[in-house]
Amino acid sequence: MLFQRLREDIECILERDPAARSRFEALTCYPGLHALVMHRWAHACWNHGFLWMGRFVSHVARFLTGIEIHPGAKIGHRVFIDHGMGVVIGETAEIGDECTIYQGVTLGGTSLNKHAKRHPTLGRGVIVGANSQVLGGFTVGDGARIGSNAVVLKPVPPGATAVGNPARVLHAEVDAAREAAAAKMGFSAYGVTQGDDPVAQAMKGLIDNASGHEHQIAMLWHAIEKLSARSRELPSEECVPQDAHTTEQFDAEALNRLVK
Repeated sequence: MLFQRLREDIECILERDPAARSRFEALTCYPGLHALVMHRWAHACWNHGFLWMGRFVSHVARFLTGIEIHPGAKIGHRVFIDHGMGVVIGETAEIGDECTIYQGVTLGGTSLNKHAKRHPTLGRGVIVGANSQVLGGFTVGDGARIGSNAVVLKPVPPGATAVGNPARVLHAEVDAAREAAAAKMGFSAYGVTQGDDPVAQAMKGLIDNASGHEHQIAMLWHAIEKLSARSRELPSEECVPQDAHTTEQFDAEALNRLVK
């Protein structure tokens, strides 16, 4: 069982980190892997009532790796802690399978009640960006993403993205539509910083505006066809579809103000 978990950990490093060149390198040069292995020892001690020994093993792991995981924390399979320096995972935290955690992350608590669920639960496949803080006994849903430097204080729905301080949840449907429109234009905004970056906001506005042009052009052509066929029967204004824009909608000044 122990060696099976170790093989899983090594394979997930090779899958998610392009800098990893071999299994031997992953085994010997990744502090996130070392911290997880030592956490399993500490967690076993904790579960069998050897509380001081569990804390001591955790303390040694922190000294060796820079990653502090309380022995009471529950961590699933194929979890990848990349780089890892400064990661803190609290006692009642739970991390699901396939999660990825970057450096400087805190899975912390906001309550002083020793018997309460003080730390967050991460669902399956959650990605927690560098230096983000997830504080409280709530759940981050499966497949959610926490942006770098975010401070998350409330639950995050499955598949959503949380960014900012305090973090706000981005609308997954709107983001997916924007990505599809950007890809159609030969440009993907996936790598653009989300949140309060004014340049990113301006780019989003441009993409949203450009994606609406296709619909409006189609409606204009439709209106022209109807005008050609019915110009002798009806006044021209009655031939234009209700959802076809006949006035300029592009607010260049608003976008310019975002990037000043």
